[in-house]
Amino acid sequence: MLTIEEVLPVRHEVLWPNEPVAFCRVAEDDVGEHFGVRQNGEVICVASVFFEGDTARLRKFANSTECQGQGVGSAVLEFLIEHLRARGVRVFWFDARASALDFYQRFGFAVEGERFYKHGVAYYRMSRVL
Repeated sequence: MLTIEEVLPVRHEVLWPNEPVAFCRVAEDDVGEHFGVRQNGEVICVASVFFEGDTARLRKFANSTECQGQGVGSAVLEFLIEHLRARGVRVFWFDARASALDFYQRFGFAVEGERFYKHGVAYYRMSRVL
């Protein structure tokens, strides 16, 4: 697991590069679990998970731009699905950027509801029963 200080630079680089780093924090970061991948000592992929009963929410999943398309994000998502299943999580959900729908659908996540926007970016809620 990673600390929030290790996670923030990748979140910032990938998700909101035109905003201050503080914009990439979420209020629950202190109670979430932060996962990631290091390559040559550098954090290149991050995913934060927040728990409520038998439900887990993925937030701020980001893969460094120079490492995208190399299977790192897929490996992290596969790990999280198995890890959460082993922990007894029943439902895994998140708000996905519209541009990433195909990626998540390959892992069995389904769209719930209509498109919505956060800070001018289109999102869909997605979930999967584990």
